[in-house]
Amino acid sequence: MSELSVEEKFIIKNLKDNGGELKYKELQTLCQEEFEGVRLILKKLKEKQIVSYEGVIPGYSAEIKLNEVS
Repeated sequence: MSELSVEEKFIIKNLKDNGGELKYKELQTLCQEEFEGVRLILKKLKEKQIVSYEGVIPGYSAEIKLNEVS
């Protein structure tokens, strides 16, 4: 697996801290003070099979689930 960015690690940590899943809206709120582009980062994490959600890009009410807990 390729090295994870600071933003990807931040998202993974927040998912771990919340039982492995969060609604997109809640995750966006947690990330808004740190960085922008949450949807794009989630798309990259999905391509790496680290998170899962419905569709190609997460919708506002999408449930983001952590696949890999390492």
